[in-house]
Amino acid sequence: MEEDEPVSPTGQYFNSSVLSVSILAFFEFDKPIDDSPAIVTLENSFLPINPRFSSIMVKDEHGVQNWKRVNVNLEEHVKIPTFPSGLESYDEYMQEYISKIAMEPFSQNRPLWELHLIKYPTKHAEGVMVFKLHHALGDGFSLMGALFSMVQRADKPSLPLTFPSSHAKPQNDNDHGSTIWETLFSAFSVGVNTICDFGWSFLKSTLIEDNKTPIRSGDPGVEFRPITISTVTFSLNDVRRIKAKLGGTVNDVMSGIIFYGTQLYLHTASKSSSKYSKVTALVLLNTRVISNYQNLQEMTKPDARSPWGNQFGFIHVSVPSSTEDLEKGNPLDFVMKARETINAKRNSLGVFLTGRLLEMLRKIRGPEVTAQYVHSTLKNTSMTVSNLIGPMEQMQIAGQNCRGLYFMVVGVPQSLTITMVSYKGKIKVAMGTEKGFIDSELLVSCMEKSFQRIFTASGAKTC
Repeated sequence: MEEDEPVSPTGQYFNSSVLSVSILAFFEFDKPIDDSPAIVTLENSFLPINPRFSSIMVKDEHGVQNWKRVNVNLEEHVKIPTFPSGLESYDEYMQEYISKIAMEPFSQNRPLWELHLIKYPTKHAEGVMVFKLHHALGDGFSLMGALFSMVQRADKPSLPLTFPSSHAKPQNDNDHGSTIWETLFSAFSVGVNTICDFGWSFLKSTLIEDNKTPIRSGDPGVEFRPITISTVTFSLNDVRRIKAKLGGTVNDVMSGIIFYGTQLYLHTASKSSSKYSKVTALVLLNTRVISNYQNLQEMTKPDARSPWGNQFGFIHVSVPSSTEDLEKGNPLDFVMKARETINAKRNSLGVFLTGRLLEMLRKIRGPEVTAQYVHSTLKNTSMTVSNLIGPMEQMQIAGQNCRGLYFMVVGVPQSLTITMVSYKGKIKVAMGTEKGFIDSELLVSCMEKSFQRIFTASGAKTC
């Protein structure tokens, strides 16, 4: 008889009395969705990926939570909403529906996932498939990797999807090793960064919270309020042209674009010239030793070097502000500051120590108290930023071509969540905003303005 699998500590935090965090994955299609292959695809391709998709969380006699296999009634997991007929576009109805399912808690009596098929046209697609997956099942890397394993290449279904590779920094040919002084300085730098990062992270999670601003209401229970999800799309090649001019990575450029766009929104929405210096972003990092979805099968093995689940950490990043007028200052400063800050924090053991702190807190006080600490970490900051890579080729799901792809993390106690994913030569930025508090259309406009100004200032040219 197959033994129940223990629920990971992070899985317990994300499905607790104080936190219930989920991931929404959106697949936009060129043609109206045919729902008839859905059950077959789920049964043959989705459920076999991981036992957790056929399991519920239960406590044993000692209070330990485990994943327990159950029989899955797929019809209970597939939802097809009905909207009024005769409209040309259903964007408003879709927004209301997505906000509704984002707030709805999962039933703990069946596996923690759902598939929503929206068979109505919007301004971006003729139909949308939305997977709702509880974060206790795994992190974005695990869950998106699972979904990618269900799809095929639209052009050549017999070939695997390919993903942008992460290139390591090339080594200088003249570098034949570091001197002892360089090694000592590097160790000292890591030590200082670690102390600063861990100390700051602890204070932000316990005592210091960001000010209330046009992107942070700071109200209790914000995670239970309706949200609006907006997207903006950039050319990956254009982002790479900026990178070629400024150096760094694509993520550095995108972080600079997001931070500059956020500051533009703050100063526009506030209708004042006040400087918002206390704006902190939680940037999520994949802590796996692998970075390629092709290793998905390896992740599910018992002795995997980088197992399935929640294998990520977070760093607190102060969103750069400008001492000059934003309209007159140099927007490239935001990219340079973002690169400098994130590189310094990567050159630190702060993420590791924070993970050890959470584990120690769990063993001493239990998972519920630790979940409260994670909740405070999120609540005290202004926004979360996370990113994933997607396929370079067009995907096909159950014979239908996928036009667009994005994801969103919901159920977090913040007014603003930003995610990024690359797909088919584009980078789509999705923004989950507290409805009625953040002007989502203005935020999209500020992000577009941020990109255009940084692109122009960098001297990059569109081919």
